[in-house]
Amino acid sequence: MASLNTFERIRALSFEYQTIMALYLCQRMLPNYELFHQVTGFGDPKPLNSALNACWDWVWQPKQVKVNFSRWQEKVEDVAPSEHGHDMLGVYPAMDACTAISTLLQGLIDNNGSDMLDVAKISQASVQKFLELTEGEHLDAPDREKMLREHELTGYEIEIQQAMLHFLESLYGTQPKPSKELVQQIRAMVQEEGISNIGVDIEAPSAAQARGAE
Repeated sequence: MASLNTFERIRALSFEYQTIMALYLCQRMLPNYELFHQVTGFGDPKPLNSALNACWDWVWQPKQVKVNFSRWQEKVEDVAPSEHGHDMLGVYPAMDACTAISTLLQGLIDNNGSDMLDVAKISQASVQKFLELTEGEHLDAPDREKMLREHELTGYEIEIQQAMLHFLESLYGTQPKPSKELVQQIRAMVQEEGISNIGVDIEAPSAAQARGAE
């Protein structure tokens, strides 16, 4: 019921605020790809980062900023991993991050709020799949379902989505269009939360990359 309520509330937002919500969730999933890249050397986080940066810039000034969303989608898909050839659990959250960003971009191409809603579903499903493949791998079906329902990551993902929705809903009446200050505030929130949707330390991949560049 909590998940259904979350999705209904996303549907009720304007397209601009649906986009903000989807961007926030994609930004939270990005460290999963960065960590996968750090461990395996596969792909490149830069197109994902740059695509999100372009979308963040566009969402508060769409008339001034022109973004080729289709081209960014191609760049994201070019660095998306596949489960084939990667025998490690981290490939799935990395794949999900790429799927979420590509879905966001498709929503911007089509001006379609349903794609923004799908980003929230992808993020929740990514948490569930990660838990199934780790803590739930050797559980029977009833115990696995119980674990998924009661796990702190499952609860946190729903709570964090609802908290952001509450924040956006509180602004919508007085601020129908996203502002630069709002974008900066939400991006700062991601950093302050400190973890991705599956619990990856947001600072860890970036710090590792910085050390590697020295």
